[in-house]
Amino acid sequence: MARKRKIPMRKDIVTGEMKPKKELVRIVKNKENEVSLDPTGKKAGRGAYICLDVDIAKKAQAERTFDKVFETKIPDEFYDELVKYVDHQAARRELFGNGK
Repeated sequence: MARKRKIPMRKDIVTGEMKPKKELVRIVKNKENEVSLDPTGKKAGRGAYICLDVDIAKKAQAERTFDKVFETKIPDEFYDELVKYVDHQAARRELFGNGK
C-alpha cells in the first residue's frame, strides 16, 4: 500500500490563508535588501508567499504588502513584475492544468 505524501503548506501573506506550496510563489529578500521573485523557492534569504491569483497580486500592489513585510521601500517596478508573473502563471495553469 502506497503511503500518502504530505503536501507542504504555506501561508499567503495577503489573504492569510494556508495553501499548498505549489499554488503560491515565493518572494525573497536577500542580505543586500534586494527583493525579488523566487519561482524555484530555493533562493537564499527571507521569504514570503503570495497566491497565483492576479486579484491578490493587485491587492498586494495597492496595499504595498511586501514593503510592510520586509520593512523596506520596494520600487513600483517590482509590483508590476509580480502582477505580470502571476498573470502569466495563472494563464499557464489554465492551459496546462495543475503545474505539471
